[in-house]
Amino acid sequence: MLNSRKGNAKKGFTLIELMIVVAIIGILAAVAIPKFAGLINKSKEGSTKGSLGAIRSALTVYYGDAEGRYPTDSLASIQPHYLTTLPNAKIPGVVLAAGGSDDSNAVSAASTNTYITNAGGWAYANDFTESAWGTLVVNCSQTDSKGNLWTTY
Repeated sequence: MLNSRKGNAKKGFTLIELMIVVAIIGILAAVAIPKFAGLINKSKEGSTKGSLGAIRSALTVYYGDAEGRYPTDSLASIQPHYLTTLPNAKIPGVVLAAGGSDDSNAVSAASTNTYITNAGGWAYANDFTESAWGTLVVNCSQTDSKGNLWTTY
């Protein structure tokens, strides 16, 4: 009786087939991981821009309630009545000044010429004698992923 090769064939993958699959997965991972990191940075930037809008809205309401005056402190007066807590400014992929944090809700409040210290968090012009009184920006003099200065938002 002849043995049929078809009936005795072993099932499974060859080493070459497994190596090809592993190589394809490696190539896909090499392409996907940098894209994923870029999406995380963009989501942090979007969060920061949204938080900036929320704080500015609270400042606008404060301005209306205070009959045309912005806070002269470091935004402590808008909490908790106008804003429960100050949200963090998440600034991905930048080099900040010594001691600065890329995820901070600290407020650098000073006159217009000195309030941007590149330390992360928020920069607020609290000097009522300055023309930019009430201006709130991200405390970073570098650019975002689109090449726009953080201080232009």
